[in-house]
Amino acid sequence: MTSTSDDVMTTVRLWSLSEDALVEEGEEAGSLNVVTRWGELNLESAGAFAIESLRRMGLGPVSLQNVVTARKAGPARKLHDLAGLERVLDQVSGSVVHSLGLADGQRPLLSVVPVVPSPAFRLTEVGPKALSRLSRFAVLRPEDGDLVLESPRADFRVVLSQPQAVRIASALATPATTGELADATAVPEHVVADVVAFLTAAGVVLCGDAADDFTEDDDALRHWSHHELLFHTHSRSRRGELVSESAYRQATEHPAPLTRPVPDGERFPLVSPELDGSSPSLTELLETDHVCPKFSPAELTREQLGELLFRSARVRSTGPAHPPIPPGHDATQRPYFAIACLYELELYLSIDRCAGLPRAIYHYDPAGHALTLIDDDPGHLAAMLDLAKVAAGSVRRPAAMISVTARMARTAWVLGGAAYAVTLMHVGALQQTLYLCAKAMGLSAHAVPVDASDTVDRVLGLDWPAEIGVGECVLDAQG
Repeated sequence: MTSTSDDVMTTVRLWSLSEDALVEEGEEAGSLNVVTRWGELNLESAGAFAIESLRRMGLGPVSLQNVVTARKAGPARKLHDLAGLERVLDQVSGSVVHSLGLADGQRPLLSVVPVVPSPAFRLTEVGPKALSRLSRFAVLRPEDGDLVLESPRADFRVVLSQPQAVRIASALATPATTGELADATAVPEHVVADVVAFLTAAGVVLCGDAADDFTEDDDALRHWSHHELLFHTHSRSRRGELVSESAYRQATEHPAPLTRPVPDGERFPLVSPELDGSSPSLTELLETDHVCPKFSPAELTREQLGELLFRSARVRSTGPAHPPIPPGHDATQRPYFAIACLYELELYLSIDRCAGLPRAIYHYDPAGHALTLIDDDPGHLAAMLDLAKVAAGSVRRPAAMISVTARMARTAWVLGGAAYAVTLMHVGALQQTLYLCAKAMGLSAHAVPVDASDTVDRVLGLDWPAEIGVGECVLDAQG
């Protein structure tokens, strides 16, 4: 990288391997096995120099130029060894960390960490007149004492370990040249240029010649908000995130209960109907138009509500998870689908019109098939039902609304960064089951996009964020 008369401010490019990478010599001379989070790579004819270099990189950041210079070989051989090493690094790029440091013996200014199996890190020089700016999808967050800069568009996340790098990244909120950034951050311009080059190669910073190069609204990107795209990439690819050992150990030693402990309050047992198979066919139910009902003044009955919950959400049995994670971990079987049968969802009912039940808010116990009254405050009930009325575009409140919540401790220890995405999948499965069962009974059940704000969590008394609201479904007495 660039050097100045002040050796301390000389920037140094460094390479290392991610902490989860393991380097082993293969059975044949000169071959190499690299075990990573993405899988195991078998590299033939890697060469002794590449093997030794990767071993050093496994111990921490190293300068490849220093490694090559220290090698006792002629210039031609050194070039050959360096070319071979670069070929190997391209093959294991998903585990190669690129760092930028100063010649001061301290931690690197920043480190670029891959979050996909085969990323391409290509450095290009940033000219003095070029404008640079953070991607509108970029986010900055703390992690293990450092600040992490990441974007769902990028194949890397950047760990900012020194104040100079943090100041430069923060100053990139608006387009600026390296000279302007140097003035704003009191960092030498050549250091700024190298930091910006790393951030650009990592994909978290855009570089262009004019302000209109940074719109990021071309093609499909204009349809995405930053938080939705970030959520999508993290839940689908994990972005290198792993379930922590402490979370896994805590969950296996002290697992979350199969259902939420029954709250205090008056208990209302529900009917358990005989399932005789006389309902309409699945084809008939699926081929009926799915429309949100126009709420009628009719009442539900306690028997109807009991049958609907029995058919759609009760605990049928208790047993091992499928697949077993870990072996012997208990789970439940219920009418709707859930991955590994972990079933993190809970149901609460805000009831306005139901013969046999007082107007109030209830928690459903799927194991005991009963409702527990948790709140009979008329104002709280009205607030919940009005959310449903507005979401359904109605002038009348529904007979009842089901609020679905999730206890994340049931799934996060297994699914890590995908836990919330899977929860939304489970909500959809439950909503479909409620809809079909209600239709078969001559009732209406329909999901509604409630603007929950803090109303749902507050009224239901949820222990946020251990238990969170994730969806609502309105019920009407007429199908």
